[in-house]
Amino acid sequence: MLPYKNLIIIDKKDSLPVYRQISLQLISLIQEGKLPPGAVLPSTRTLAFDLQLHRKTIVAAYETLVSENWIDNLPRKSYTVSPDLPMFRPRSYNSKRVSPFAETATFDFDHFELVMPLSRSLNNNRLEINDGFPDISLLPVQAISRQFKKTLESSATSKRSGVNLDGGSSNFKTSLRSFLNQTRGIDMGEENLFTTRGAQMAIYIAASLIIKPGDKVVVSEPTYFIAEALFEKLGAELIRVPMDSDGMCTEKLEDILKKNVIKMLYIIPHHHHPTTVTMSVERRNHLMKLITAYNFAVIEDDYDYDFQFKYDPYLPLASGDHGGRIIYIGSLTKVLGSPFRLGYIIATADFLQAAARLRTLIDLRGDFIMEETISGMIANGDLARHIQKTNKLYSQRCDFLSDLVSSEMGDMIDFTKPTGGMALWLRVKPQYDLSKIIKKADLKGLTIKGSTYCIGKDAHFNAFRFGFASLNEQELTEAVHIIKTVTQNL
Repeated sequence: MLPYKNLIIIDKKDSLPVYRQISLQLISLIQEGKLPPGAVLPSTRTLAFDLQLHRKTIVAAYETLVSENWIDNLPRKSYTVSPDLPMFRPRSYNSKRVSPFAETATFDFDHFELVMPLSRSLNNNRLEINDGFPDISLLPVQAISRQFKKTLESSATSKRSGVNLDGGSSNFKTSLRSFLNQTRGIDMGEENLFTTRGAQMAIYIAASLIIKPGDKVVVSEPTYFIAEALFEKLGAELIRVPMDSDGMCTEKLEDILKKNVIKMLYIIPHHHHPTTVTMSVERRNHLMKLITAYNFAVIEDDYDYDFQFKYDPYLPLASGDHGGRIIYIGSLTKVLGSPFRLGYIIATADFLQAAARLRTLIDLRGDFIMEETISGMIANGDLARHIQKTNKLYSQRCDFLSDLVSSEMGDMIDFTKPTGGMALWLRVKPQYDLSKIIKKADLKGLTIKGSTYCIGKDAHFNAFRFGFASLNEQELTEAVHIIKTVTQNL
């Protein structure tokens, strides 16, 4: 309800009757759009109490407005603003009234032009290729519902209202620590684990604590574009290291380290974004030596480690001996789906204490209810069963799409089948303009929303991510057919 006590000002020295002052001010609120057609007015008793007036005064004001067709009196219900307002009045209310927010800002601000390599569709297409997101239709809905209900009914939930400086729900951290130790071999205490609303928040917090304007930061070429934009926003000077089939070229990195003082390295060793390449053992060992020798911070982004199609996946860099130099970032969003914003940071305790303080500037309390819900799913095995089920299906979809692309578009597209993850990195041959393919596919009913690297400094890649996890075989077949057709017709 609007704060009528502050909106309607009564001047008892005015010769105009009080009831008429009220009715005229209500008309102004209607004209200004603060009370649109159909809006319910407060009861006569409520408004009389707010304005400290006799109820009969409010009744007189309302009756005046009813007689002038400004409001309607619904029997035994309420007074509402009339849908058919009077035609003649000082300022007509109509649907074309311009909101004060329809104008552009009159003050200076940072417009922050972020060039995102994501296509934009003008059509509402049924078929969509994303960046590599899970199939939320596979979620164990009943299991999640049970745990969510249990969390809501818990007495601990009702007491959880203060600022979160402890890095997340204690139960969640305990369960997550056990889960990460079993799946990733990372030796840590609960003081080394900090939860966030997704991996993106984790990257933002970690990088903000490390990077100062002018610092040199190493990234791969190509790299995850949002992280790249963040580092540049923080004032970093980016130095790019090329990728090949074995991951980041650490020989090139060593040359850079010999000539520069590097503040931080951002790396994705597993299923690199965007290329899906997994870093080789030899490169990992070399990198670990460089980290120790040159003493720089490392953000290891391991966004979808849980989806491995081999039985002997490499452990994260953070599981090795790195002397606290690695900040490990992961996410359960890739396991459960985009609506579930759950990420985490593993780092030294002093770093995470600073992270908790910084987080309060953008998020005071975290997502205690969801953390407790997922904690229960980890403890009772529901999460592990879900990962096992979806991993098997995603592996099948990866095989299906890989075979389909090879057989149908082998002369147009190059790619290497990944060992895990939820996307293929498709490199379109130079004679075919990917930006044109995307536009023509959109007209055929297919929106390509996966990361696309085909404009500006990334034009030479002429490549995009084809997320397969959320599409069934029929949808994958249809999508490949459309891409093949429009490419042939360029």
